[in-house]
Amino acid sequence: MKKSHPIRRAVLAGAATVSGIVLLLSLKPASDPASAQGAAAPQQSAAAQESPQGGSGQQSSSGARTVTGDVAQTQYGPVQVRITVSGGKITKSEVVQIPTGGRSTQVSNSSVPRLNQEAVAAGSADIDAVSGASYTSAGYKKSLQSALDKAKAQGGGTSGPAGAAGSTGGAGSSGSSGSPAAPQAPAAQARTVTGDVAQTQYGAVQVRVTVSGGKITKAEAVQAPKGGLSDQKTALAVPRLNREAVAASSADIDAVSGATYTSAGYKKSLQSALDRAGG
Repeated sequence: MKKSHPIRRAVLAGAATVSGIVLLLSLKPASDPASAQGAAAPQQSAAAQESPQGGSGQQSSSGARTVTGDVAQTQYGPVQVRITVSGGKITKSEVVQIPTGGRSTQVSNSSVPRLNQEAVAAGSADIDAVSGASYTSAGYKKSLQSALDKAKAQGGGTSGPAGAAGSTGGAGSSGSSGSPAAPQAPAAQARTVTGDVAQTQYGAVQVRVTVSGGKITKAEAVQAPKGGLSDQKTALAVPRLNREAVAASSADIDAVSGATYTSAGYKKSLQSALDRAGG
């Protein structure tokens, strides 16, 4: 009995050691995946944060410029126009100064929006005067033209692409710039001529025409009878006379019924304008 007792204790101790090792080995693999997943999660989130590099640097290369024209003094007050030019075209036109006070406020409120629209549509100062607002229209056109001149002096938008095209052709092609197409543009041949003032029983009539290729492309009344009933007659007659002048390309047009004097003065001034244009 005494000899077997130490051996039994050694066996029991060995068995306990083996069981302890088995328990440790069984617990260690279970903890490793959890720690691996915990370490992988921050890496994935960090990668997710780095992936969307939203560096969308939008360059506003519209090239739009705002130019204010000179102040044009009229009988009823100053007129000043400011325009926005982009790509060689007027994209916006507005007034900085305009006649105000009494009837001038009504005239300005009715005429300025139309003048703004016509300036944008025409892309130039060659626009029709608003009936009943001859002085305001004249001042508007004068200030508008000065704004266009300033915009042109600062560098037109159409000259940039032409220069770029010449530079890409190399040193040899830049000497013979491909500008023969410019003289062929019909706009370069167009001329604007203003006729003499024709005095009528109800007021002065003056016509301005744009001639291109021997034909009238545009006709407008610079002066027309105004005041009282004359305003209504002018508003009805002048647009028709303008259209007929363009259609006929001559002063041989029909008089508008109910506006005989205005029609006669219109035709007389139109003929003088055509004589000056040589057409």
